[in-house]
Amino acid sequence: MALVIALAVWWNAQTIAHHFIHRPFFRRAGANHLFAAALSVALGFPQSLWRDRHLRHHAGGRVRVALSPEICVQAALIVLAWTAIAVRSPMFFATVYLPGYLAGLALCAVHGQYEHAGGITSHYGSIYNALLLNDGYHVEHHAHPGVPWRRLPEFRARGARESRWPAPLRWLEHIGLDGLERVVLRSAALQRLVVAAHARAFRGLAAALPAGTTRIAIVGGGLFPRSYLALSRLCPDAAFTIIDADARNLARALPFVDPRRVEFVHARFTAAARGDYDAVVIPLSFDGDRRAIYARPPAPIVLVHDWIWRRRGESRIVSVALLKRINLVRA
Repeated sequence: MALVIALAVWWNAQTIAHHFIHRPFFRRAGANHLFAAALSVALGFPQSLWRDRHLRHHAGGRVRVALSPEICVQAALIVLAWTAIAVRSPMFFATVYLPGYLAGLALCAVHGQYEHAGGITSHYGSIYNALLLNDGYHVEHHAHPGVPWRRLPEFRARGARESRWPAPLRWLEHIGLDGLERVVLRSAALQRLVVAAHARAFRGLAAALPAGTTRIAIVGGGLFPRSYLALSRLCPDAAFTIIDADARNLARALPFVDPRRVEFVHARFTAAARGDYDAVVIPLSFDGDRRAIYARPPAPIVLVHDWIWRRRGESRIVSVALLKRINLVRA
């Protein structure tokens, strides 16, 4: 329940409350004041205070807090609502509502930080923008702050700074997928969880593999070879080639594989590479032209790990938590 509260505070702040700042929803001032008061109670902070701070942010001025009668009224309503919850259910207030509320504020802070870290940045993932009312079009929003959210895609800026990660997850750019992989390496429980999730996704696509699939190449299969561990069970007669540009990753993968079934190749795989394989597996961390892999598959069957919002053809979700799916591409 605390997680639901955190997500609700974050979602409301980045969508409804944010759009209300730039384009009030009602023609009558009284209706807008009432709606701002309701938003304040829902969010746990005065909507008018955030409006003043946010508009100063767009103007590039120093953010200063100046109390106004409207802010004081909204703050009083928040105190009354919190008091009512605490009196009616003190345990819920202390152990569920407050932790969820604080987590929501922290998520909002991370979101705001990474929308602007290194420069104003957009994210064009379709699922994220559908769920957050085009919040990812942040470069465009700063250039046209008065444009309704529905029309922001029309103003997509050429050459805009963009990230494959939505703002609340953009900190992952500093860790990298290899960093997350090393976390998995430290935990047997995480390894089992990750392999099981991938095995389910591969199993859902196994029927599409042609009969006699005996030569499978796995690109970037070093570090923790999850794709090999999942596919080796589904294809017990197959031989595997693990291709990785980092020899240290191949060395780390060695204890997890059956050397009688696996050949290691220390090389960089490109979209133009074509070996004598029945199937090729492309990792999420593929350092190359993923669009070329989709357009010109390097094998009769290519299994491409991709972000959950990038569905192509036959596809299975690996994990919602990992934001990951596997797409099957035929040559």
